[in-house]
Parts: sequence; structure tokens; C-alpha cells
Amino acid sequence: MLSLISTLGGLLISGLPSVLGFFQDKSDKAHELELARMQTERELQMMEKGFIAQQRVEEIRTDQVEMQTAAQMQNAALDHDKKVLERASTWIVNYVGTVRPTVTYIFVAELVAINFWLCYQLFKIPNLITKVDDLTVIGELIFSSDEMAMLGGIIGFWFGSRNWDKKK
Repeated sequence: MLSLISTLGGLLISGLPSVLGFFQDKSDKAHELELARMQTERELQMMEKGFIAQQRVEEIRTDQVEMQTAAQMQNAALDHDKKVLERASTWIVNYVGTVRPTVTYIFVAELVAINFWLCYQLFKIPNLITKVDDLTVIGELIFSSDEMAMLGGIIGFWFGSRNWDKKK
């Protein structure tokens, strides 16, 4: 049960930026809707006066402004990260970039080592397991629910966020 809750927690935490992005997106869409309403009114006025070519020029300008705004926002976020890391020492910068992958590698390597050790012990002592239930009991002793909860959280975080970021 704990591993299920931990996996769900990992999925939810990995999706937190997307949830926050949802609220930002909602605000942006309300703003865009107001701009679209104003633009529609302006287009109707321009069409009444016969300014169809001017309408197309305005559409192109609007698209350019949207692209520039998106690029500026992304560049501002990257610049902020650069400024924070400029003041840090080189090993801190490297450490920041490798903490989560390193913890994941260590934990997964531990699980692989335990699996190999378990298989070695099973082949080394042939009378240790006489039925499938014995294997289940040994597996539950080695892989505790706490350890499986941690693994579920790690996998949920790393691989669960892949669908959150997909654009439709």
C-alpha cells in the first residue's frame, strides 16, 4: 500500500509544474480571449472601411509579438538560472545537475545487486526453495514495502512526468 501511495506521490510531484502551468495558462487564455475580442471588433471595423490588407498585416504583427513574448519568457527563466549558478562554485554547479540522477542510479544499482545476490543464493543452496511460496517469502524479506515505496516514487517521478509535458 505504501509503495502505491509513494508511486502516486512521485507522479503528482512530477506533475506539479504542469499543474502550476495550467493555472498560468488559464490566466493567459483569459487575456488572449480579451485580445481576440478586441481584435475581432477592430477587424470588423476595418472590413467595413475596406482595409482587408491592413488586417493581414496586423495578424502577422500579432503572431510576431506572441513569438517574441514566448522567447523572452523562456530566455528570462534561463538567464535567472545562469545568474544563480554563476555565483556558485564549479563543483556545486555539477552537483546540482547530478543529484537526482545519481540517487536514482545508486538505488537501482542496489536493487540489481540484491536481485543478483538472491539468484546466487538460490542456486548455491538448492534446498532453500522447495515451492513457490518459499520464493515469495524470501522476496518479501529482501524487498520491504518501504524499499518498494521508494522505488515507486523514483520511477513515478522520472517516468510519470513524460505525459504531463506533452503538447496537444
